[in-house]
This record gives sequence, C-alpha cells and structure tokens, in this order.
Amino acid sequence: MKLLFHICCAPCFAAPYFHLKAEGHDVHGFWYNHNIHPYTEYRKRLETLQEFAGKENFPLIVKDEYELEKFLRKTAFREQERCRICYYDRLKYSAIIAKKGNFDAFTTTLLYSKFQKHDLIKEIGESLAKEYGIKFYYQDFREYWQEGIKISKEKKMYRQQYCGCVYSERDRYLK
Repeated sequence: MKLLFHICCAPCFAAPYFHLKAEGHDVHGFWYNHNIHPYTEYRKRLETLQEFAGKENFPLIVKDEYELEKFLRKTAFREQERCRICYYDRLKYSAIIAKKGNFDAFTTTLLYSKFQKHDLIKEIGESLAKEYGIKFYYQDFREYWQEGIKISKEKKMYRQQYCGCVYSERDRYLK
C-alpha cells in the first residue's frame, strides 16, 4: 500500500515506520504541524524529522507553514476542544495531500501516542476519509510505544516533552 503518514515528530514515527516498511508498505512522510509552540520547538522537531528521513531515505512532504495565529484563533475560548480542532486540521491536510498524490490511504503518528485521544483521532480520520474519498488507515500504533522510545534514544533524536501546542506545554510543566 502507498501510505501517506502524517508525522508530528520523528520519535513517534520511528517504530511504526519500521514495522510498516517491513510489511511491504510504501511509506511517505508528511509534516504539517501548525500548532507547535514555540517556533524553536517547531524547528527542532522538523529538523529531527528531516534528518531521520535523510538517513532512512523515505520521501517526506513538508508543509512548512508556522500558523500559530491561525491555531490560536480557532482554539481561543474553545480550549477544551483544542485537540479536536488540531487533529481535524492536520488530518484534513493529510487527506487532501493523500488524495492529490494518488496514495492508497493516509494515517498519523497521533495513533502512536498514549497521551492522545485515540478514539477521537480515529473518528476524525474516518470522517475525512469519506469526505475526501481516500482511505484512512487505522492501526493502534501504541503497541510500539516502548520500542519507539528505544529507537529514538539509540538514534539520538531530539525528544520533546509535550504534545506541541502552548496549552499542552502549560499542562506538562504546571504539574
């Protein structure tokens, strides 16, 4: 299967990538993460992913648009719905790119993290799949959690400490 994989960061992508590649899938990466704050964090994550793509030689599509204001406008006064809004935006662009690029399906590293709202991601992905006429590839990648941590440490990847948005940064460090 030719699969477009939305990637939030290289550490979350590594283990699912190696498993899907071993199964014979043609995996292409896609970076679009307009929510990441601050800009220095955004750059570190993107550069780590680009370095990983170079070393592993997989195609990487980059939508390098830092749209913090757009994200904040959509989430202001809707902070409790910020994840839904963020998932939707990133998966929508993934579906559009997958459809235009003649991919068989699209998926996301958000399905790897044990900190994400897994059922919500699946619901949004499947809804966008119907809307754009492209399959959403669902797999619970959380089974690779420990393996992904090990790989990212072995490869000395930059490992972030929060999901990405200013709200998740707050939640992570105020505990």
